[in-house]
Amino acid sequence: MELLDDSIVPEHARDVKHEAREFAREHIEPNAQEYFQSGEYPEEILAAGQDANLVAQDIPEEWGGRGLDLAQLLALTEEFYRADAGIALTLQLASFGCEITYEYGSDEQCEEYIRPVAEGEQRSGLAVSEPETGSDLAGMQTRAEKDGDEWVINGEKYWIGNGVEADWITLYARTGDVRKTSGLSSQSESETDSDDDEDNRYGNHSMFIVPTDTEGYEAEHIPEKMAMRASKQAHIEFDDCRIPEENLIGQEGAGFWMLADFFNHGRVAVAGHGLGIAAAAIEEAWEFTHDREEFGRTISDFQAVQHGLADMLLEFESARTLTWRAQENVQSDDDAGYWAAMAKTKATEAAVDVSEQAMQFHGGRSILDERRIARVFRDARIPVIYEGANEIQRNLIYGQAP
Repeated sequence: MELLDDSIVPEHARDVKHEAREFAREHIEPNAQEYFQSGEYPEEILAAGQDANLVAQDIPEEWGGRGLDLAQLLALTEEFYRADAGIALTLQLASFGCEITYEYGSDEQCEEYIRPVAEGEQRSGLAVSEPETGSDLAGMQTRAEKDGDEWVINGEKYWIGNGVEADWITLYARTGDVRKTSGLSSQSESETDSDDDEDNRYGNHSMFIVPTDTEGYEAEHIPEKMAMRASKQAHIEFDDCRIPEENLIGQEGAGFWMLADFFNHGRVAVAGHGLGIAAAAIEEAWEFTHDREEFGRTISDFQAVQHGLADMLLEFESARTLTWRAQENVQSDDDAGYWAAMAKTKATEAAVDVSEQAMQFHGGRSILDERRIARVFRDARIPVIYEGANEIQRNLIYGQAP
């Protein structure tokens, strides 16, 4: 069965989708189980993706990329994640955070940092979450303080993709004093106070470029994840880590707003993570129930199983339709935060639901480590958490409802 068909995909994004599908079949699918079990970083597959111009290609053409738009990125994403979520995450994390620099940074920053990523010579990362703070962007405590013509960084970051492998990271750090202590709660990201309010906890963070070979930057891998094991996340410690003042991206104090816009696009991509994982779960369930016999007939002959498969298809198609509608609205900046949160929540939760049903259909075989459905089931648990946990997404949906 073909779940990720082209009919819903804008015509200009179909060629990239076909490229991604061919690459996934040749490079990702045959190696997925091996990398899941070993937990190793898929260097050879990343290099192949760079050679195929399918990694870091949302970067504009002027800085060496293909300038893929959100529709093209989503079309690529659902194909990669159907093949394997862990390897797919590694491919997409290779340029994670670059958008902030090429949208808000200087030409000099783009030439020095963005072009090498587009050309496959470097990797980037984005450091936002902290050991005690995940979804509360305004509550991050890592601090950057000005000292002459340098910024001095102290603090910790956690769950940072490519924290060890990257050549440089985009860092979100506190740069101003904060007196308010209220959380993000259900307040809209677009309904907070102005940046020049000294009490405004939404105007006291900034974005920085930090080379990972800078003295005072220490990173180590977070060991033994239960899912997406082919990707690597790190715990980073900053101890009087000094970077030049020109490594500030855009304006001081604008970090929260930069991230809010970045995450609108990112959450549509994460919805694509959910769609790919859900498609993989349905494929496995469909094949297994139509091949296996019980009580003298195939499992798919039982009405209860047919209803379960029907529910899986309903969840998947609903999520995919919503996601592609969200892509249009985010790309045109039409209630972007609302639609991004809707798509991310629905698609990632659909992946959890259909993978759980697929596990049930597989019975005892579902728990075997060698089974694709076991890997898919575990991978499905991750996107509901990253890029803002779905509880936060519901706050945003309610707060930004048109």
